[in-house]
Amino acid sequence: MRLCVAGAYGAFGLKHLDALSNIDGIEVTSVMGPTREKIDALAAEKGIGHAATDLAECIARDDVDAVILATPTQMHAAQAIQCMEAGKHVLVEIPMADSLADSQAVVVKQKETGLVAMSGQVRRFNPSHQWIHNKIKAGELKIQQMDVQTYFFRRSNTNAKGEPRSWTDHLLWHHACHTVDLFQYQTGETCSEAFGLQGPMHPDLDIAMDMTIGMKTPKGAICTLSLSFNNEGPFGTFFRYICDNGTYLARYDDLFDGYDKPIDLSGVAVSDNGIELIDREFISAIQEGREPNSSVAQVLPAMETLDKIERGFK
Repeated sequence: MRLCVAGAYGAFGLKHLDALSNIDGIEVTSVMGPTREKIDALAAEKGIGHAATDLAECIARDDVDAVILATPTQMHAAQAIQCMEAGKHVLVEIPMADSLADSQAVVVKQKETGLVAMSGQVRRFNPSHQWIHNKIKAGELKIQQMDVQTYFFRRSNTNAKGEPRSWTDHLLWHHACHTVDLFQYQTGETCSEAFGLQGPMHPDLDIAMDMTIGMKTPKGAICTLSLSFNNEGPFGTFFRYICDNGTYLARYDDLFDGYDKPIDLSGVAVSDNGIELIDREFISAIQEGREPNSSVAQVLPAMETLDKIERGFK
């Protein structure tokens, strides 16, 4: 299978390129980035035959079967639709859009074309969360509460590599999207109640720098999510699962019990890299002609919950 990675030299574009290099039968035939000098240099370094600054040029090529979009959030929906209109399967990094209307448009286009369209909800694929999900499916665990902290220090507009960013990140539509989707995925329910509180807006970036979200499912599981771009300390997202049969702490691809004892995750998945596992699912779904886990249709309920939360802000 031949892929194009768009946004290839960004923090997550590079993660996808590294992940794809571990998957047999895959060739990255094209990369896209907004700066000619940078994208040409990356293509030369990686031995990739085609580089462009325009997505349309990449998806017009016969040697591109599918596209991974690691581009700015605000471009995701339009570019995903553009790829599908060109007949290309598409994996769009989280979030698939930054509004419910745009998310719905992506789902409509997927149904119209029948192509594989997947949202990069990496938490579904991290071995730590897979271990929990497998226990839930086996009837061994039931979630009573999730307590989640998502903390960064981004008082200036920088990306995950600490470099200046050309677009503005968002606590709700990007970072909360991870947990809203995961909570609904793990409980198997769409939230019946959801609300949010946001702190002061950044004077230049025009985004809330702190946020609290509460959710509840029809069967009574609850989730409390705290998010901040003001945190000075360890960065990342930390999950506490409080269950009927144990408490578990998930930190990216690692899992611990309530007493901080590591849990062996060997055998959960073929890799301990969540990005690689997303890419493997995308490729397998295309090859097998099936809907992937984390398809845009499956993720739409999370976008509906995010919209409900946003509409409740005052």
